[in-house]
Amino acid sequence: MKMRLTRGSWFTFSVIATLIAVLALAGDAWAAAKRAPTTQPAGVTTKVASSTTQPSPKSGGWMTKHEKYLARAKEGNIDLLFLGDSITEGWGNNEVWKKYYGELKAANFGISGDQTQNVLWRLLNGEIDGISPKAAVLMIGTNNSGGSTAEQVADGVTAIVKTLREKLPNTKVLLLAIFPRGEKPNPQREKIQKANETIAKLDDGKMVRYLDIGPKFVDKDGVISKEVMPDFLHLSKKGYEIWAESTQPLLAELMELKKEPPKEK
Repeated sequence: MKMRLTRGSWFTFSVIATLIAVLALAGDAWAAAKRAPTTQPAGVTTKVASSTTQPSPKSGGWMTKHEKYLARAKEGNIDLLFLGDSITEGWGNNEVWKKYYGELKAANFGISGDQTQNVLWRLLNGEIDGISPKAAVLMIGTNNSGGSTAEQVADGVTAIVKTLREKLPNTKVLLLAIFPRGEKPNPQREKIQKANETIAKLDDGKMVRYLDIGPKFVDKDGVISKEVMPDFLHLSKKGYEIWAESTQPLLAELMELKKEPPKEK
């Protein structure tokens, strides 16, 4: 007895045959993937771009401050520029700032919470357009040190210095080592120190000068006093005095400031 396939049966049969063929191909692909090596061939490495070097903006109050700095840049008359995060922004217009920089046509472009990628975005989006300071003081990277490697932090700082040199060819850069943080020596400080060792190599003896004043913030045991950093990160008035005094000689050299004669006692 012969079995006659109806049109519906042929359709069902063709669907089943197609599914079997698809499953067979998938099985072959899975087997091939299983046999493939799970690591890269010797000598082949892939470096993924770090977020520390990818310009990135923020919103809200951050953008408001950025626009404020754009307006300040358009005004011009800036001989000394400070760039950084909350530690730099913390200068405000305090007594120490007035004492050391009040007559130097200084501008403070620090923004709280900034990481290297945020400063980089600001530089590429107008904050230093149309100005040519004698010197720029840069201290950035501590906010990257929690989630990035020492190499990535250093890469971010390097990208900023490179951008400053490209956009402000006549401006000398005073690159400060990232300040120590935390009351006592800790792993994050160690990471910061490794990053500092790398960015120190950016010092070319002429247009970029590196200065590590971190040791001046700690005692002989590496402990930070609340008198210097109340929260073991941000500076007090005494902390800013240390910053200003420690950088004054090199900053004066970079800005080619005339030395005032010693005052009579």
